[in-house]
Amino acid sequence: MKKIVALLIVAVLICSCSEYQKVLKNDDVAAKFDLATRMYEAGKYNKAIRLFEQLSASYRGKPQAEKLFYMFSQSYYKTKQYYLAGYQFESFVSGYPRSEKVQEAAFLGAYSYSKLAPVYSLDQTDTVKALDKLQAFIDNYPNSEYIPQANATVQVLNGKLEKKAYENAKGYNTISDYKSALVAFDNFIADFPGTPFKEDALFYKYDSAYQLAVNSIPSKMEERLNVAKAAYNNLIKFKSDTKYKKQADEMYARVETDLQKYTK
Repeated sequence: MKKIVALLIVAVLICSCSEYQKVLKNDDVAAKFDLATRMYEAGKYNKAIRLFEQLSASYRGKPQAEKLFYMFSQSYYKTKQYYLAGYQFESFVSGYPRSEKVQEAAFLGAYSYSKLAPVYSLDQTDTVKALDKLQAFIDNYPNSEYIPQANATVQVLNGKLEKKAYENAKGYNTISDYKSALVAFDNFIADFPGTPFKEDALFYKYDSAYQLAVNSIPSKMEERLNVAKAAYNNLIKFKSDTKYKKQADEMYARVETDLQKYTK
């Protein structure tokens, strides 16, 4: 009995493959549409895509086109081809603005770009693009059921930009480019005022100012020591019991000692 069932399954698969290849190669667009729909509903998205690619030009403007392009977009999304999914969903929204699927398509189009955002250490061009797409969705559909997920995704993407900016600033400190570090930390703190890295950023800004000051030529030392002193005060004002307190206080003692040389 088991052998008979197995043979029947194999026979069905062979017939299915034979039908797919036959339809794929002929010019019957109705047969292609029917089979593409069945492939899509069966979760065989890659096979459906090959048929949708053949049908897209001839079905544009026809009554079934809305369904076809929705399934086409979803097939790319389900197979994690996010560049193509984003493009197809955007085309769907543009072509069928009154569709009942338009909000879903608009969200998934924007969300597809978020799937392309790399880890924070890499170039963040795709992250910025995804943020723009998601913000456009939020602006266009403020009452959509997808808004909570869109906002959560925006938060994750902003976190990547935040981490990238912090690590870039810290990198200048690590390689002893203290002037660039000061500028980068100032920009970081201004751009991300609520960042969880603020304590670290304030300390490394202070460390950069301190290192620049104590290694300065005499004519620039007093000014730079005062900059370091101000950076210390900002750190302590933000968090008086900072985890960097011992190190910061030791550095500050040196700053105060060196500044005494300039008192009259």
